[in-house]
Amino acid sequence: MRSDTDDLKARARIRNAALELFGAEGVSGVSLRAVAARAGVSHALVLHHFGSKEGLRRECDAYVISLVRGGPGVEALGDTAGLAAMLEAAGPVRRYLGRAFLDGSPEAAALYDEIVETTEQWLEQGVAEGWARPSQDPRARAAIYVTWLLAPLAFGEHLSRVLGLPDPHDMDATLRYSRAGIEIFTDGLFADDRALTAWEAVRKERRAR
Repeated sequence: MRSDTDDLKARARIRNAALELFGAEGVSGVSLRAVAARAGVSHALVLHHFGSKEGLRRECDAYVISLVRGGPGVEALGDTAGLAAMLEAAGPVRRYLGRAFLDGSPEAAALYDEIVETTEQWLEQGVAEGWARPSQDPRARAAIYVTWLLAPLAFGEHLSRVLGLPDPHDMDATLRYSRAGIEIFTDGLFADDRALTAWEAVRKERRAR
């Protein structure tokens, strides 16, 4: 007879197996039988705990997002430390979260919106305190900043290839491309305002049409 503890352990094994497979291959590319085989349980037990693949996906979403919201340093999601906690999460969690953002998971979308909102507030606080520059479009700036921070979750394999990094999800890789981004945000990229002037010219032309 199975105990409640056994059931909890089996449920966690199934969830962890799904995190790994869904993150690597996408939800649509993975069968429940493949998850059961990876977890070392029967297909019937997966159905018993989650009912369907959609139910298992929802469980994975809830678990990953609870880690992001409840992990060390994530009490303020807009804070750099909170986002760093997300980026430092275990490989399967990072891969799954990246895939969830790309696949349009409702839970991941809600999390993205939440991070943008708190990041906008955080940056505006920085403007008031003098450590961030003012922006003509604070909302867009917050969204671009968050997207940059999350990009390695979705584009890690490409980053690892072009930078010659064996594992896009290890800390050495994260530190390397994070430093490049921080350098751009801190010191800027362009030596003068020609790019901004060109953008203003395009915007004026479009408005004149």
